[in-house]
Amino acid sequence: MKHKLQALALAAATFSTASAFAQAWPNKPISLVVPFPAGGTTDVLARALADKLQHGLGQPVIVESKPGAGATLGADHVAKAKPDGHTLLVGAVHHTIASSVYKKLPYDFQKDFAPVTTIALVPNVLTVNAGNPAKTVAELVAQAKAQPGRLNYGSNGNGTAQHLIGTQFENLTGTEIAHIPYKGSGPLVTDLLGNQVTMSFDTVTPVLQHIRSGKLRALAVTTGKRAAALPEVPTLEEAGVKGIDIGTWFGVLAPAATPKEIVAKLNAEMVKVIQSAEFRKRMDEIGAEPIGSSSEQMAAQIRSETDKFAKLVKDAKVTID
Repeated sequence: MKHKLQALALAAATFSTASAFAQAWPNKPISLVVPFPAGGTTDVLARALADKLQHGLGQPVIVESKPGAGATLGADHVAKAKPDGHTLLVGAVHHTIASSVYKKLPYDFQKDFAPVTTIALVPNVLTVNAGNPAKTVAELVAQAKAQPGRLNYGSNGNGTAQHLIGTQFENLTGTEIAHIPYKGSGPLVTDLLGNQVTMSFDTVTPVLQHIRSGKLRALAVTTGKRAAALPEVPTLEEAGVKGIDIGTWFGVLAPAATPKEIVAKLNAEMVKVIQSAEFRKRMDEIGAEPIGSSSEQMAAQIRSETDKFAKLVKDAKVTID
């Protein structure tokens, strides 16, 4: 009985300390770590969220870029950060893919993070420079088959959604297209505009303005349904390439040991921002679909997609040391 009482007292004291800590939070600026360079979809979404989130939390929310290694460097930084709710990761579908692509990662995406909420879903789109003669996916495939290994596609890095889509596209079309990994959308789009890379399977956000201006040409979206921002662009399925249905979701995660009360507060404040008319208007402008899920829904999504992509990665034989 004595030991039971001591255990109960310790648990109560721990809970009391955690609750007091959560009530005092946040007591300094909050950092949203973006694992890509500035200018890409992750950065745009993070800044849109941070701008409104700081009003609800009463502390500055700073967007911090830590690019490299297919978004895994930034993730590792947050996984090892102090779990006090002041350092958060703006993660993406890429991290569920990286879990299978990389033979060794310094963190476990499911065990070392506490999901907060999914911000938005953004379709990916197969895009070429306007100077490319291909007007359709079929014409691009014919071009690739006529020049095996001569065409290339850029991605946001090894193990990202764009990399996996590109690999699947090659396998399903029987083509050989070189992969060029970039650190993020910013430098990739610059090279696509300069015709230094043949094509990309990037998210809609960084290429949308260039598609509308006529500098880039969208041939197909990689999701199962057409993108609201590009309703005239067919899906890959409609364009004759069957078997690809991948979009990119973006969300916020905290280090795993972050107190549950803080994760709950973060979720409540973020969902409030995501569901606001102003944020939704901004998402429409960049071709994103706002989500605002619960922490539990995001965790379930990560588990499901990690399993899904593990099979795709195995079938595509994509591995990185």
